[in-house]
Amino acid sequence: MSTPKNPKSAPSPKSASTRKPLVYGAVVVVAAGLLGFASYQATAPDTASKDTTPTGPAAEVSADPNEGVYPELAKLARRDADDQLAIGPADAPVVLIEYADFKCGYCGKFARDTEPELIEKYVKDGTLRIEWRNFPIFGEESENAARGAWAAGQQNRFWEFHRAAYAEGAKEKGFGKDRVKALAEEAGVKDLDRFMKDLDGDAARASVKKDQEQAYGIGATSTPSFLINGRPIAGAQPDETFTRAIEAAAEQAKTTGTAGQAGEPAK
Repeated sequence: MSTPKNPKSAPSPKSASTRKPLVYGAVVVVAAGLLGFASYQATAPDTASKDTTPTGPAAEVSADPNEGVYPELAKLARRDADDQLAIGPADAPVVLIEYADFKCGYCGKFARDTEPELIEKYVKDGTLRIEWRNFPIFGEESENAARGAWAAGQQNRFWEFHRAAYAEGAKEKGFGKDRVKALAEEAGVKDLDRFMKDLDGDAARASVKKDQEQAYGIGATSTPSFLINGRPIAGAQPDETFTRAIEAAAEQAKTTGTAGQAGEPAK
């Protein structure tokens, strides 16, 4: 899991003061505390090796499929069939929401090592939908990459951009504007002039800000952070953490008859 190491990349005190956990009616999201504590425990950027997978309390998956699940958080799933930053059927019984930054090493590890297996095993059979949320926390280059990913999505090439940006060694080359354009070309984006215009457009900025504020709103302070049908998981955890959470959520959806039902949009 990654957190901003450079104070210049961190949220300003003024903006951070507004980033309080979301409140749904009278319910304060307890997961905010879980994600925050897990972020603190799991990051350890100065002591953990770059190949170490962090663990934390938000990664625990109980045998009880209801334990550690927050139904109000499940409502953050958009289930929009036209969402280019998602993969899997809109009515899948399980939705995994990922809040991530393209400059985050642990996000890249998840993208290369875990996500393809989840797609092969659960997305292809209709069990799982993965919804991406841009959560840039490392400054200007993170913002460039996030808006570039959105812009690639406008030409149906988000996941190809995602793969190129998370390839081994990609983040070490940085995400300046020229580099992001090169990644778009590598991803097969056809109209690069439109891509660059979209990249700097108001719609891209608004989309990234919406995702970012949602992440702060549930208490996420580092990347990657996940929700699986309302269950918070912090960090690029071992594969079995995700498979257990997905299978528990799928079983719960089956027994309660809630598979494929979108919740009320979170305000």
